[in-house]
Amino acid sequence: MKASHIEVLRLEASRLPRRAGVGFKPEHFLAIDIEPQPVGFFEVHAENYMGAGGPPHAQLARLRADYALSIHGVGLSIGAMQPLDRTHLARLKALCERYQPESFSEHLAWSTHDTVFLNDLLPLPYTEETLAVVAAHVDEVQTALGREMLLENPATYLLFEESTIEETDFLADVARRTGCGLLLDVNNVFVAATNHHLDPWAYLARFPLDRVREIHLSGHSETVDDHGAPLLIDSHDTPVRDPVWSLYEEVIGRIGPVATLIEWDNDIPEWPVLRAEAEAANALLLDTVARQVA
Repeated sequence: MKASHIEVLRLEASRLPRRAGVGFKPEHFLAIDIEPQPVGFFEVHAENYMGAGGPPHAQLARLRADYALSIHGVGLSIGAMQPLDRTHLARLKALCERYQPESFSEHLAWSTHDTVFLNDLLPLPYTEETLAVVAAHVDEVQTALGREMLLENPATYLLFEESTIEETDFLADVARRTGCGLLLDVNNVFVAATNHHLDPWAYLARFPLDRVREIHLSGHSETVDDHGAPLLIDSHDTPVRDPVWSLYEEVIGRIGPVATLIEWDNDIPEWPVLRAEAEAANALLLDTVARQVA
């Protein structure tokens, strides 16, 4: 059953602390568990915890006892033209009921076609047709979970000729129609803007910042395309780059402190390196608070 706009607005909203968190990696568990950590929350990918038990759930339950939790989905295929996978959605609902996370988010992307699952987050054209599909899918997810979903802006490497709606307007319309929140991935903004020869600052000026409930920061890799032009890859395998930090400062300067996640999913460093990235974000958040009250 499709949720009405009013019903969605009554769903449980994101309750993450306005501090920096990190994506949890099992190899960091012992270092994290030995003493309290200066992070506001941990995020996990939903699909890694859809089994019944074992060490993954033992570690997650231990973390959940002491920290806020964000669950980030990568497999719902919100942007696909076909119906959502009800079995996958049921597993996601069971996971959220088990751990009661402060936040749940997914991507503005698609990854399924018929019965085939593609191990990637693929872009979609921004048209009235895809807008209606995405809004209906977001409604369905929020109704099933009984909570607000945050929708994340993508990192993209191509643009569709058939697109008739700006990405920022598309996200704003989805949020308006469904009552969902938005997850602003600042690295994705910089990556996509560079790849498409656009201005990331102008993109942020158009972004519906009033709907942002969480921010993601990560690193990216640099290469060139077939024509020798710069091409950035959303690789999550380096520290946050300086231009991304600058964009982040602009965002929180405009809207104030927001729960901020450091993503590092490949070439994972030792725990102190990841913790230092979170502490750098926390320092900027605290500085924003200080300037606001001065």
